[in-house]
Order: sequence, then C-alpha cells, then structure tokens
Amino acid sequence: MLSAMRLLHNCLPWLAVFCAFQLNAAEPLFRFGAIADCQYCDKTSGNRKYSDSPRKLRECVAHYNKLDLAFVVHLGDFIDRDFASFDVVGPIFGQLKAPRYHVLGNHDFSVADDKKALVPKRMGLKNRYYDFTHKGWRFIVLDGNDISTYAYPANDPRTAEAKAFHRRLKAGTPNWNGGLSKTQLAWVQSKLEAATKAKERVILFCHFPVHPPNVHNLWNAKALTDLLTKYPCVAAYMNGHNHGGNYGQLGKIHFLTLKGMVDTNTSAYSVIEVHKDHLELKGFGRQKGRTLPLKR
Repeated sequence: MLSAMRLLHNCLPWLAVFCAFQLNAAEPLFRFGAIADCQYCDKTSGNRKYSDSPRKLRECVAHYNKLDLAFVVHLGDFIDRDFASFDVVGPIFGQLKAPRYHVLGNHDFSVADDKKALVPKRMGLKNRYYDFTHKGWRFIVLDGNDISTYAYPANDPRTAEAKAFHRRLKAGTPNWNGGLSKTQLAWVQSKLEAATKAKERVILFCHFPVHPPNVHNLWNAKALTDLLTKYPCVAAYMNGHNHGGNYGQLGKIHFLTLKGMVDTNTSAYSVIEVHKDHLELKGFGRQKGRTLPLKR
C-alpha cells in the first residue's frame, strides 16, 4: 500500500502536466460569432417574426459580449424591407464589443430605388465584397447581389443586364437570388492565390448558398464551386438565405447554411470555434451544433 502511494505521489506532477496539455489542446485558436437573416421590419407573418428580431438580436449581442470572440459576422438580410429598418437593428449590432462584419443580402436592398446605392455604407461597408485575416486564416466576404434584378434602380443598366442573365438560366430560377460578376470571381481567385502563398486557411462568407443543389443557390454557383475546389486552402463556405439551414461537402470543403434568426419565436445564432484540425459549430436556439473536420 505504501509503495503504491509513493508511486502515485511521484506521478502526480506528470499527471498535472498531462491534464494541462490536454486542456490546452482542446482550446481553439480563436472563436467567432455568426448570425444569419436577422431580417427586421415592423411586420410579422406566419413563420417569420420580423418585428421580434430586435429582441433576438439584443439577446444574441448580450451573449456574444460575454465571450472572447475574434469577430462577429452577419450573413445577410439584416433587414427585410424599408431603409428606416436599419435605424432599429443597426444600433443593437453596434453594441458588440468584438469587431463586426456584414454580408449583403437580397432583402437589404428591399428599399426605395433612391436608397439602394446607400445600403452598403449604411451597413458600414467601404466595399461590397472584401476580405480580412486573423491568426493565419483569411476570411473572404462575397457579394452575391453583384448580378441581380433588385440591388440597383429599375432604370440602371445593371438591372437590365441581370434580367438578361436570368433569362439564360434554367426556367423557374428565382429572381430573388443573384450571382457573382466575372470581376468578382477574378478577385476571389486572386485572394485564394494570396492565401495559398501566405499558407493561410480560408473561410468564405456569402448570403447565398452554392452547395448542395437548392432553389436558394447563387445563380452561378457552379462557377464558384469549380474555382474553390481547385484550392486546398479553402476549408469552408458559410451562408444564410435558406432559413431552414443546410449542409453539404465537396471534396474537403464544408458548405454550411445557418438557420435564419427571423423564423419562429426562437432565435438562431452560432459560435464557431477554429481549431487546427476542425471547426466546431456551437449552435444556440434552433441552430444545431456540428463538428467539421479539416483536411488539406
């Protein structure tokens, strides 16, 4: 008995070191918050509780402010309609302690024609699509409304071009989706090249899904997925728009659609933990958790 106790005593320091190592190994490199489709307006209908979104967003922000987050991203459709809606949810989102980013959604442009050009600036964006880096990761924020029938005034040439683009698509393709221009696709490629050279991993954010096949998908989803699958640095693509959520995988890339905050009386939002070998999605409200293994 005495011999066993001495052995245990001698092992305790090593046991403590082992436990500390295991604890540190479980700690993520960093965490970030992700919200999809707050979609506020002063209305309510059926499953979508538009007017309840400020309460949900307030509770979400309060939770996020208790956490150590690298940043928070809203994945589009911050409002449902009316430019004045930004005045209600904008200040709530502005209370976040972490850096905050916006993705442009289709409903964000459901404003009067003379206000459409003001939307990006009202959401704090200097550019409609952009990127940023954090701890060896590059985050690429896309504008899926680049080609669209709703993001520009009715008499704008870009609206006519988008209508022509839409007519060439499969019959029944919704006009409430959009696409990426050739200019933006070339920009995405340049960012993937830069990430590869810098040995960074990449996560893309967009409002519109691109995989698996779905009625909500970006008009030129295949052009984008064909590009992304050429680059081993791409780990994941995250989006909103399809409020029911979705998941798919192409090669080693995870395609994650987050549930919409606006639906039902229950909120939905996420915290994503970034680890060396996986992404850990921690869901709140209706959003379910998921582990996404990372492979090169």
